[in-house]
Amino acid sequence: MEEGDCMDVRYLPAGDEALVIEFGKTIDEEINNSVISMAASIRNRKIKGVREILPTYRSLMVFYNPKKISYVRLVSTVKSLGYKDKDEAESKRTLIVPCCYDDSFGPDLSDMSTELGLSREEIVKIHSAEKYKIYMMGFLPGFVYLGGLDKRINIPRLKTPRTKIPARSVGIGGAQTGVYPVDSPGGWRLIGSTPLDFYDIKREHPILCEAGEYIRFKPIFRDEYDDIRREIELGNYKNEYEEAVSMTGR
Repeated sequence: MEEGDCMDVRYLPAGDEALVIEFGKTIDEEINNSVISMAASIRNRKIKGVREILPTYRSLMVFYNPKKISYVRLVSTVKSLGYKDKDEAESKRTLIVPCCYDDSFGPDLSDMSTELGLSREEIVKIHSAEKYKIYMMGFLPGFVYLGGLDKRINIPRLKTPRTKIPARSVGIGGAQTGVYPVDSPGGWRLIGSTPLDFYDIKREHPILCEAGEYIRFKPIFRDEYDDIRREIELGNYKNEYEEAVSMTGR
């Protein structure tokens, strides 16, 4: 999509070493597709002076070295790229994330069942039926903010956050679901745990996923969870993926 199309794109300075590109004011898949596409365009162009690219729900922050490229030159270069180039619309794989919804991993499922008027089994079925897009990464290394949660299982965060949530916990907070990559305080409702490490400093690529990719949760039993953990610790586990999907609707 080029400047002048229906989407209101804004280019804004963020201090003297960053450019923010805003693609809209709402959380929307089409807007986020444009964010991801622009990030890919900038990354592939290898613009001299660009140090880091950070996509969010509706904007893209580009960190740069002002000694190597000026703000004006960077904006001009970025505008020339556009963000609807078919060559940039890469197919995105879907990572299958095994998830155990056992009581020991999902302490909030019972309360959610009462509040939502759904059985535990229905909550698990609804949660694992969706293909979730990773809209952005944060607030912890490897933390995925996922779009596409079914409205039937939207539920507010806990009134009193927990001081420690175990790594790999799967939770729901409002209209979002995600995985805690490391031990952390948090207020999301815990419904399960995955044996996969979304962040592992010992790996060549510590962060498991990237913004713009997709994941799907696959229910597993506790013994399967333990088996996968053992395989991961031995270095024998191979991640499972669904066929790639194209980024469409932009």
